[in-house]
Amino acid sequence: MKQNLVALSSGLLFGLGLGLSQMIDRERILGFLDITGNWDPALLFVLGGAVGVTVIAFRFVLRLPYPIFATAFRLPTYKEVDLPLVLGAAIFGIGWGIAGYCPGPAIVALILKSWSPMIFLAAFVAGSLTSQLINRK
Repeated sequence: MKQNLVALSSGLLFGLGLGLSQMIDRERILGFLDITGNWDPALLFVLGGAVGVTVIAFRFVLRLPYPIFATAFRLPTYKEVDLPLVLGAAIFGIGWGIAGYCPGPAIVALILKSWSPMIFLAAFVAGSLTSQLINRK
């Protein structure tokens, strides 16, 4: 129950931050990606803030013997950069550049009552399911 409350609280905080920083507005994202046109640096500040908080917080959190609401840390152990990782990142980047959304902000953008995030999320789910089918073979 505590883990679920932490997940809910974290998700609400993340969604609030995305909304306040206007990162649910696909035009802001596309403006950031348009480096040769009317460039909008807003996303750079949001990313900088997130990385800064993470760098500082992880120094303290990872010194704990275990997480506050779990029995062990679950950190990634796989450190290889392989073709599926590179291809997946490239495909994700292309989709992000075309749509102006990635999954988290698209979910929060549902509050805008616009078709764009709904269509994006439907396509995201379809792409995820397709990837699972391909990886099973």
